[in-house]
Amino acid sequence: MSSIIAPAKAAPAPLDPSRLGGETGMVERPRRRFLPFDPWHLFLAPLAVVMLLPLVWMVVTSLETLAQTRHFPPILWPGTLQFGNYSDAIRQSEFGTWFWNTTVVTVTIVVSNLVFCSLAAYAFARIRFLGRGVIYFVLLATLMVPLQVVLIPTFLIVKDLGLIDHLGALIVPNLVSVFGIFMLTQFFRTLPIELEEAARIDGASRLTILLRIVVPLSLPALATLAVIQFMWTWNDFLWPLVTILTNQNAFTLQLGLATFQGAHQTTWHLLAAANIMSMLPILALFLVAQRSFVRGIATQGLKG
Repeated sequence: MSSIIAPAKAAPAPLDPSRLGGETGMVERPRRRFLPFDPWHLFLAPLAVVMLLPLVWMVVTSLETLAQTRHFPPILWPGTLQFGNYSDAIRQSEFGTWFWNTTVVTVTIVVSNLVFCSLAAYAFARIRFLGRGVIYFVLLATLMVPLQVVLIPTFLIVKDLGLIDHLGALIVPNLVSVFGIFMLTQFFRTLPIELEEAARIDGASRLTILLRIVVPLSLPALATLAVIQFMWTWNDFLWPLVTILTNQNAFTLQLGLATFQGAHQTTWHLLAAANIMSMLPILALFLVAQRSFVRGIATQGLKG
């Protein structure tokens, strides 16, 4: 009988002390920090305080009397807090109508941008058609055109449509944005195309792929676009000022806030109170979508 002799195992190679931390063979420990936080916070914290000062000053002004807002030097603490300024701002103006008009316009524009920009962005990112690059380049070129240049032509188009002094004048020109198309196109290109190819093999249509695969994977980018478009529309003043001429029932919040400032005097305490109330929806939306917003900004423009 022949016996099978197993080959001898090779002896393990000796460990290199240099890989373990020098001649002593000790594993290097992470260097200790002198501060319990990142040193950048020493610069960012004062900067954040400086950026919060206008908001704090607005809150203080909204709790003062009219005489205190006109006092010089400015009063840093009003003493008795005038919370009634908020109810007075609502009662002495059409704040409810302004808030409703702004909400209708903003929600409509945000939803339409999410729908139309997603469709256009998916076409530019995944579908090959004649002139795709040229059309995409021309769209991006329009981002360099200032708003003031297209203000009069857009006004004439809206006037021909009979939308002046109506909320439609604020909605129709903003149903889709080039920035939204660009942002979602760049994000869609980062998604793995293998998932879509597998769905195409299973017989899924382009629209089904977009709704069931691309959109669920693009929630951070969609949330980012929603927050940005919400802020732009909610705070827009120039375009409503141009198109809403005489119909005060179609005023938005920004137009309505301007009515607190007259030719001879300004009710600063009521103006500050109304400003604070107009900012609450934006702050609430940002707090809700903060994580998706930061993640969408971090990944926007990357291509894998």
